[in-house]
Amino acid sequence: MATLDQKSPNVLLQSLCCRITGKSEAEVAHQFQYAVRVIGSNYAPTIERDEFLVSEKIKKECKWHLDRSCSTMRTHSYCKILSQQSVLKHRWSVLYLLLSLSEDPRKPSSRVGNYGALFAQALPRDAHSTPFFCTRPQSLALSYGERTAGLSASIGTSGISSMGVYTLNGPTPTPQSLLAGQPPQSAAGAGQSLGSRLAWTLPVSASPSALGPPATRPLLGPPAPSSRLVRPRRDGDAAGDVSETALVRDILYVFQGIDGKFIKMSTQDNCYKIDNKIVVCKSLRDTSSRLAELGWLHNKVRKYTDARSLDRAFGLVGQSFCASLHQELKEYYRLLSVLHSQLQVEDDQGVNMCTENSLTLRRLLVWMYDPKVRLKTLAALVDFCQGRKGGELASAVHAYGKTGDPQMRALVQHILCLVSHPILNFLYRWIYDGELEDTYHEFFVASDPNVKTDRLWHDKYSLRKSMIPSFITMDQARKVLLIGKSINFLHQVCHDRTPPSKITPASKSADTPKDAAELLSDLEGAFQEKIDAAYFDTSKYLLDVLNHNYLLLDHLQAMRRYLLLGQGDFIRHLMDLLKPELARPATTLYQHNLTGILETAVRATNAQFDNAEILKRLDVRLLEVSPGDTGWDVFSLDYHVDGPIATVFTRECMGHYLRVFNFLWRAKRMEYTLTDIWKGQMCNAKLLKTMPELSGVLHQCHILASEMVHFIHQMQYYITFEVLECSWDELWNKVQQAQDLDHIIAAHEVFLDTIISRCLLDNNSRSLLNQLRAIFDQIIEFQNAQDSLYRSALEELSLRLLYEEKKQQREDEGQWGVTAEQEAEEKKRIQEFQDSIPKMRSQLRILTHFYQSIVQQFLVLLMTSSDESLRFLSFRLDFNEHYRAREPRLRASLGATRGRRLSNI
Repeated sequence: MATLDQKSPNVLLQSLCCRITGKSEAEVAHQFQYAVRVIGSNYAPTIERDEFLVSEKIKKECKWHLDRSCSTMRTHSYCKILSQQSVLKHRWSVLYLLLSLSEDPRKPSSRVGNYGALFAQALPRDAHSTPFFCTRPQSLALSYGERTAGLSASIGTSGISSMGVYTLNGPTPTPQSLLAGQPPQSAAGAGQSLGSRLAWTLPVSASPSALGPPATRPLLGPPAPSSRLVRPRRDGDAAGDVSETALVRDILYVFQGIDGKFIKMSTQDNCYKIDNKIVVCKSLRDTSSRLAELGWLHNKVRKYTDARSLDRAFGLVGQSFCASLHQELKEYYRLLSVLHSQLQVEDDQGVNMCTENSLTLRRLLVWMYDPKVRLKTLAALVDFCQGRKGGELASAVHAYGKTGDPQMRALVQHILCLVSHPILNFLYRWIYDGELEDTYHEFFVASDPNVKTDRLWHDKYSLRKSMIPSFITMDQARKVLLIGKSINFLHQVCHDRTPPSKITPASKSADTPKDAAELLSDLEGAFQEKIDAAYFDTSKYLLDVLNHNYLLLDHLQAMRRYLLLGQGDFIRHLMDLLKPELARPATTLYQHNLTGILETAVRATNAQFDNAEILKRLDVRLLEVSPGDTGWDVFSLDYHVDGPIATVFTRECMGHYLRVFNFLWRAKRMEYTLTDIWKGQMCNAKLLKTMPELSGVLHQCHILASEMVHFIHQMQYYITFEVLECSWDELWNKVQQAQDLDHIIAAHEVFLDTIISRCLLDNNSRSLLNQLRAIFDQIIEFQNAQDSLYRSALEELSLRLLYEEKKQQREDEGQWGVTAEQEAEEKKRIQEFQDSIPKMRSQLRILTHFYQSIVQQFLVLLMTSSDESLRFLSFRLDFNEHYRAREPRLRASLGATRGRRLSNI
């Protein structure tokens, strides 16, 4: 006879069956086939650990029997099988079979095909005096059918644990030839050790060792009651209730968004539910509905990712968002795979040795609580992010991170790191290299490729406010825009070829989501420092280039000196040289003649010491000619700007300078005109003393001229000191403290807006400007009237002197001085001149009245102005209340203003 090592496993198994039953090989053929099927079954992947535990139980059982000196064939069989473990391929199955056969055969069996009882017939009764499972109820049948009917599904809240107490598997259904009339039965599942990642982890129950080895358990004691009984039936049997095992299997499919056999998606209710026609107890139906919500949440998230993953227009940020959702679903699927494997083990083993670790709906309800919360968060996030992309999507995700739940906050923070990673990459490429490759318009900096180079700073780059992530402040976004814009301005407009790395040493960018997470965790620290460092370095370098290479500040001062009439000696000399030319009609002027006069004025004054770069930009400009215009009306100075300085002195700014220059030039002309009037009065006062009939008219001229001089001097003081000088001082201080080019541009625009409004050139001061221009026109009229008066008076004076000279000459010759005819003619001419004096007086009176009425209206408008400086100007213009006495409206306005002024004091 061959040794055990030389025999095959089938021969050994057949010998084992013969020894257990005490029958021949022909008589145990059916039992042998059953044993082969059991050993050949496929079991859970934890077979090595299970084999060890079963072996330990068998050893303890053998030891217990040997201690009692009851060594039998069964105990010797255990030892022989353990010695042949290197030969058998399915050792765990053999050990499992032996352990099952070792149960107490004294229990009555209700099934004909109970092989446990059949094998136990040849075993001694005292070998089973102690039950193996002390926790099993004493009334629990040992047969396969009774086990299936009596399995208890104990409800636990601790979750899936490692298999501490093994569950008995029911055998493969016996062929009808052996067991006539016995239909195959379904089996309950067995437990399996589960594990998952932190995000989707299950609660951990007590370890198997907590139950204690069989030898340490109480041998006798009250049976542990089962929590509930599952009714034996087939899943497709519509006559009875649906078993909980069938619902568990359906729920695991529903978790993945797949319709089960009994639980399906209801289109009408938009949820997974059990059909009302299916008979299920209310508790199972309610629990299934609560669990089925995970499938609905899974479908919502999966539908969003499937729809957006292939949409390139969704952009890099959107794809990162979909990737983060895929990552979360992947962990969710891992959890489901563990649950499926657990269910598969139970299905394969058929019968549970113990029901403490079996899958039940209530266990799933506890285990899936955290995954359900995570899926709810993801589904809510998907709903909130619908229709969003780029930075707007990042803002939506960031808003969901403001929660008190640390787990949900960690989940959203992880998603935010993935979503914001492309944005931070955009940002670093922009602030360190000036590159903007935003194909799908996700970044908050926008570029317009149609803008020309001369408008690069103003129009080419802008902020998309909707795309600014909520974790980036508006000040940070503005600095980011300025950094990249400054780099591009240096390269394209200033033609500066300095590498960006020398301007701003590039720091480590957000190469991975981990780097992005580090930056997002310290937005007010490291992130702010990176932006501030790049901002200050780039802006400082740009201002240095503009000030040293392109003389920005020198050009700004040139605007003040020439276009705002700050260079007094140059402006006065230029007026003296231009007076003959500008007195002519505007149509007779030529620009080259005026340019020559301008160059003469420059060489004759301190303007000649200015930088040649500035003087070559100074030029003459003739405005559009209207009928009746003189040279004074169309003459203007011009200043040519180009290159980088044109960014500060834009066309709009130069238009403002031109308007202010024309206003100041006209006011300067009034001052120049009144100076000529005063000089005429002073020069002609002594000459016309011999004509006493003119004293009244001349006195009237002196009074009106004094009023006009006072008015123009007060206006000049207001414009020069209160408007120009104060505004210029503010501008210069801001320019000196400017941190970037935008600060200079903004300060310059504020300066121009201030002088435009306070010089009455804005739309709100149009009525005041019209009154002021009317006053200027009256000064020109008065000059013409006085010139006409002086011409007539001087002509009359010269005729009188000529008459007296001829008379004296004839008397010296010894003749009559004049004849009667000559004397009569002289008297007639004098009478005609004297008769014209009332006409001159009335003309001056009308001119004076018209001038005073315009000034009074101007004062009323000043008093009602919202500008406090204009109201104070009205006090200086009417310091002696000369106009107040003539205008009732002015008295009321002045009184109210004085009251407010006294209250302020």
